[in-house]
Amino acid sequence: MNFEELQNEWDAENNKGILISENMLKIEQAHLPIDIIRKKMKHEFGYQLVALLFMLSFPYLFHLSHQMSLVFLSFYAITCGFIAHYFYKFYRFYKNSYDMGMDSRKSILWFFYEMKLNIELYKALTYIIAFIWIAFIAIYLLIEKTSITHKILERLSPFYILLNCFITIIIIGIITEMWAWYYYGKYLKSVGNVVDELDYE
Repeated sequence: MNFEELQNEWDAENNKGILISENMLKIEQAHLPIDIIRKKMKHEFGYQLVALLFMLSFPYLFHLSHQMSLVFLSFYAITCGFIAHYFYKFYRFYKNSYDMGMDSRKSILWFFYEMKLNIELYKALTYIIAFIWIAFIAIYLLIEKTSITHKILERLSPFYILLNCFITIIIIGIITEMWAWYYYGKYLKSVGNVVDELDYE
């Protein structure tokens, strides 16, 4: 083996060491947004639980009749069912994220795609809950506020009612997308950028 071959091997080893160091630095950069996402997931669980408990006081706060209280509890039970299913998936992902090794592109890639899926589930849950409670409000107005509702419906055209429904759906969609981006999306994008920058293993 001549001197040039030795020099080439030495340079290749040095470059490999530099590459590994750069990759490790990039992996370290992914830790901060992942830790922020985990912290937000933990807070989210607490907020949702408090909100669900607070909702139980609605029949008393809004002085609902016995009949409407039963309807409310039915809608509340349906809401709790959807939230429990989502939280089960959310909690499993949260626990598994602590079990993964944070020293490879594969682990960070797993976290990125699993969190992306959880955000989509989160948005779907928000839409479902929003429409459940819109339906409850409609039933409440038809049963409890019959005379007022009939007067309003007599004055409004079907086109205007449909337009309002369409606008409501758009507003719910915009708020959901913006909240998901603000609360999780921007941090997940940082993780995605690190994944894109890392060399394939």
